[in-house]
Amino acid sequence: MNDQQRAGDPAVVIVGAGFAGLGMAIQLKRAGVEGFVVLEKADEVGGTWRDNRYPGCACDVQSHLYSYSFEPNPAWSRMFAEQQEIWDYLKHCAEKYRITPHIRFGTELVGAEYDDATGTWRVRTNRGAITTRALVLATGPLHQPAYPDIPGIDRFRGKAFHSAEWDHGYDLAGKRVAVIGTGASAIQFVPRIAPRVDRLHLFQRTPPWILPKPDRSISPLEQRLFRAVPALQRLYRSAIYWTLEARILGFTVHPRLMKLAEAVARQHLRRQVPDPELRRKLTPDYTIGCKRILISNDYYPALTRPNVELVTDGIAEIREHAVVTRDGVERPVDAIIYGTGFHVIDAFDHLDIVGRDGLKLREAWSGGVEAYLGVTVAGFPNLFFLLGPNSGLGHSSMVFMIEAQVRYVLQALRPLLRGDARAVDVRADVQATFNQRLQARLREAVWGIGGCRSWYLDENGVNRALWPGSTAEYWLRTRRLKPAEYRIEA
Repeated sequence: MNDQQRAGDPAVVIVGAGFAGLGMAIQLKRAGVEGFVVLEKADEVGGTWRDNRYPGCACDVQSHLYSYSFEPNPAWSRMFAEQQEIWDYLKHCAEKYRITPHIRFGTELVGAEYDDATGTWRVRTNRGAITTRALVLATGPLHQPAYPDIPGIDRFRGKAFHSAEWDHGYDLAGKRVAVIGTGASAIQFVPRIAPRVDRLHLFQRTPPWILPKPDRSISPLEQRLFRAVPALQRLYRSAIYWTLEARILGFTVHPRLMKLAEAVARQHLRRQVPDPELRRKLTPDYTIGCKRILISNDYYPALTRPNVELVTDGIAEIREHAVVTRDGVERPVDAIIYGTGFHVIDAFDHLDIVGRDGLKLREAWSGGVEAYLGVTVAGFPNLFFLLGPNSGLGHSSMVFMIEAQVRYVLQALRPLLRGDARAVDVRADVQATFNQRLQARLREAVWGIGGCRSWYLDENGVNRALWPGSTAEYWLRTRRLKPAEYRIEA
């Protein structure tokens, strides 16, 4: 593949230097393309694994699968790697594949406009504008912290921060702490801070389903075997992959099969929480899988500590030094930690993206965010998303999805970089048909009939986040780009 471009202009601009952005950059490099830049708003690579440094931060997918297939790591220290180890892995990949020289750190995307006359994008950043043939948005869905809409949230005079913006300079020892939210982040950091604080009030709106975490350290002998026999590690990765892949049967094909997982979760709760009243508060009233399933061995025990209180009454307001619930109880606190997740469905609302004929992305998505295969959007030629709408997972590794999407985007880029085409734009009817069928499947899946309200859904209750099938199906759908599904302008 030979990249052709005007002098000084990159052929491809990638936004984001996390798993998705680095994966795209590495594959461009391996294909012989040097004319690309990666825009990264921070001063280091890593994406969500750079930003989320809260105590206990770790992956909930096994390390050997939550890594690039082309860059196995025989030295993973645990079955489920923690934040620092994953971050180190990404820094290693950036250096090994010589991506760092292509990265413009401290450069944040502000907006972009497509020029139909030239078939190029004018990309605006906080450091000026760049003209490029193709734009790849690899920012991912987990980079904008979401705060709850609680009256008085700005009145609080103690210490307050989001789990994704953890203040390591603030000593929690001996403090009265409120934790708002009981999602994936909270169940990891609550067990780490509970022994240190004087009092911890955990405010729960909806309890999550939690399964035991099959974690363990990986022995030096296993690491040596993986290093000496790479095929063994590939086999191990494959076994993990197909084990996780089987779970999609319960999510989509036969949601009633989730009762088996629910029985395991209930037993896990009974075994770790002897108090029946606390157990009642921690038991969800929706089908397991409707919200993200969490894994932990130490969250429930942390809630049984004498200095920890689980609060299920809704929050009425936040005052200067306290959190007040709807029953009128005021709980004085020194610090508030928000474990309230991220902007996912509206992750691109802050960007000014303008496509063909002045069409703005937020206008194209006024009825709900959608794309074709989570990658391309009609009316926005030469613009590609990694981990775009409806390409998230509830059962397996997002790195697998990233690699499938990167391979698909590379196929779209080839005619652009060779100079054989000036624009590649998915057909509107193809996108519409795809999303109609996708939403029909999602409505019958556990996320649609499980009886819960989750961050997977938009304000109209439509699932805009998840892929409804297996990752194997997605791999097959993205294995070959079909030119008939696109308007390719010579």
